[in-house]
Amino acid sequence: MDKKKFYNIIICSELTGKFRSFRIYKNILKTCINIFIIITLSVTGFSVFFIKQHIKMNKDLVDLEDIRRENRLQKIEIERFAQKIRDFEVQMIRLEKFDKKLRIITALEDSENPSLIEGWGMGGSDKWEMTEFSAALEKDSLRSIKKLYKDLEHLRFQANLREISFMELDEFFKDQTYFLASTPSIWPTRGWLSSKFGYRNSPFTGSREMHKGTDIATRMNTPIISPADGVVIRVTINHGFGNMLEIDHGYGIVTRYGHNSKHLVKVGDRVKRGQIIAKVGNTGRSTGPHLHYEVIVNGIQVNPLKYILED
Repeated sequence: MDKKKFYNIIICSELTGKFRSFRIYKNILKTCINIFIIITLSVTGFSVFFIKQHIKMNKDLVDLEDIRRENRLQKIEIERFAQKIRDFEVQMIRLEKFDKKLRIITALEDSENPSLIEGWGMGGSDKWEMTEFSAALEKDSLRSIKKLYKDLEHLRFQANLREISFMELDEFFKDQTYFLASTPSIWPTRGWLSSKFGYRNSPFTGSREMHKGTDIATRMNTPIISPADGVVIRVTINHGFGNMLEIDHGYGIVTRYGHNSKHLVKVGDRVKRGQIIAKVGNTGRSTGPHLHYEVIVNGIQVNPLKYILED
């Protein structure tokens, strides 16, 4: 047997002193060593790979949490911005109502300009640089931003309408200073509306009748003020309205005040807007302390609320 083809391995026991010998072929030993090296390198390689993957996964989780936190913050900011838009919309609605009232009292409600600008188109890009946000925001956030953009476009359009309308009113007001001072545009007294202008059931007969003014219920002797400049043309006692007075504001406008407890002006007095002219009472046909207030234009009673600009 060729001794060069194998190794003799001798093991000696310290207890018994006996020897044991093993013979292993060199090729088998080399193969085993190579297999061991390959397995060791493979295990080391896989261990390094999995450690790197684990580190990368942890980093990705941290990055994902950062993105989620940033997204939550962005959603909060979007909601805050949306609330500001909603507040702005409420203000625009108030401006629109105010604009309509101004046009009623200035006889500009039939102006052609508003109808012309109603047909104007709305321009602007629909992209709004959305690509800058798409990588960081979720789909619902993108939809929210697009909706906010559309709302802003609508508000911008409405703001343009109001701006043009107010410009027209401004030109009118420059030549109508005295007219405005003589137009009843504030509450004659403070209280709550107990009966509005229009048809109602009579509190005395129960039958349907036309109520030609506005009843403002309040405490006895609450001050009544003139809603505009004018001249007192009538102070009298009326069967239905009790103590009653009338003020001529010019331009065909007269205001009437009924059921008063006391008058503080007399016929011929010139009064200013905000001046106290009487006290609330319960005289005449009345079910309780209140002011019956009428606005008469060219001899015809109209709804007084259309002339009141205050909330």
